[in-house]
Amino acid sequence: MKILGLDVGKRRIGLAISDDLSITAQGLESIECVEPSKDIARIAKIAEENGVSEIVMGLPLNMNGTQSQQTKDVLDFLERLSAAVKIPVKTQDERLTSVQADRAMLEADLSRKKRRALSDMVAAQLILQSYLDSRKRSDNV
Repeated sequence: MKILGLDVGKRRIGLAISDDLSITAQGLESIECVEPSKDIARIAKIAEENGVSEIVMGLPLNMNGTQSQQTKDVLDFLERLSAAVKIPVKTQDERLTSVQADRAMLEADLSRKKRRALSDMVAAQLILQSYLDSRKRSDNV
């Protein structure tokens, strides 16, 4: 069962995908945002081509757990995506994933240009891995 992870931003959407056993997340790509309907169509096509059975989107909450305008924008995108695909679309708290992604890429000594290009994809990978790990923990309880 493959799961697609998304890090939805204003300029780019990072994508990651799980392995067939839903144990690990791998970065897939980052797509430049064009307009929501075209972005959603592209994501739906990627999900179909990869046999995805579920989509997980990062939910950008403030550090105190409250919603920001970006949270509302992501939830609006989620509603539109849910209407376009026939699979469940869920959210995963994404607080600090961008910071973790940037730190990991700095430690890998990537140039600023490469970090900018990979940041959203790595953030999507971290969001998806966090979701996969939380599922594993809840299964073991």
